[in-house]
Order: sequence, then C-alpha cells, then structure tokens
Amino acid sequence: MTLTRFNGMQENMPQNFSSMLDRFFNESVNTRGMAGFTPSVDASETERGFEIEVALPGVKREDISIDFQEGRLTISGERRFEKREEGRRYQMMETQYGSFTRSFYLPDNVNPDQIQAKFSDGVLSVMVPKDEKKTMKRQIRIEAGEEREAAPKQKKTATASENGKTAKS
Repeated sequence: MTLTRFNGMQENMPQNFSSMLDRFFNESVNTRGMAGFTPSVDASETERGFEIEVALPGVKREDISIDFQEGRLTISGERRFEKREEGRRYQMMETQYGSFTRSFYLPDNVNPDQIQAKFSDGVLSVMVPKDEKKTMKRQIRIEAGEEREAAPKQKKTATASENGKTAKS
C-alpha cells in the first residue's frame, strides 16, 4: 500500500490555477532526486536596513555559508540526507536534499561591515544595515557667487574735439 496526500478532491484535478502551477513545478523538482533545493525566503526593508529570513529546516549551522561581494549577498549550503533506519522503505518523499544557493543584489547604501546573521529553529536571519552616512538626509547650503557678464566692459574715455564738445569713444 502506498501513502498518498488527500486534498478533498480527486488527485488528478487541481483546486485552482495556482495549485496546478505548484503541482507542476513541485513534481518536476521532486523528480530531480537529490540534486538540490531552493529554500523559501522572506525579505523586507526597514528604515535601518534589510532583513532576510531563509527557511532551512534540517540544515546544520556549519553547513551554511554567507558571502558579500560587489553588492551581492550570497547564502549557500547543503541539506544532507541521512539514512535514519535500516529497512525503511519510503512511500513518499517531499523533502528536498542537496546543495542550495540564493543570491540577493543590494543597493549601494548598505554597510557590509555590519552584516549580522543568526540561526535559530531552522530559520537563518540575516540583517544588512544601511550605511547611515549614505542614507542620512542632508541640507546643502547654496552660497552666493559673483555675477558674471557676457562681455567684458569697455572703458569709455572722453576726449575734446575741435569745436569744444566732448566725444566718447
């Protein structure tokens, strides 16, 4: 006898378009075997920085690596399949195993020297703070400058003419 997932409807009939897509992609992913998996991620932005949470149940802290280079934060690691019991025959296996890599491009206003990461209860939380110097609003003072003229002024000189009147040149 095999175990099957019961969803209240016929197994061949998806409940809606979204579940049809989920089924298509999940089944195509699950047929790959243990080549790898893509962990679920929640990413958000706050006033102080960016927060990234990665669901990694069954992954050990020492099997996770976090790198930051040229504005790209990369989280990688591996979920290892460990044989648990002799004589166990799996009827269904939905858990994915293998290596994973997730990359995130961050804006240039982050401070890579202050990135922090915590791993608790199978969830990796990464906090990427914004650089206060780059995000702080500044008021720029405008100084008065000298007015420039289109053409330099010519000196006007007065000279006496023969009839006694002054002429300007």
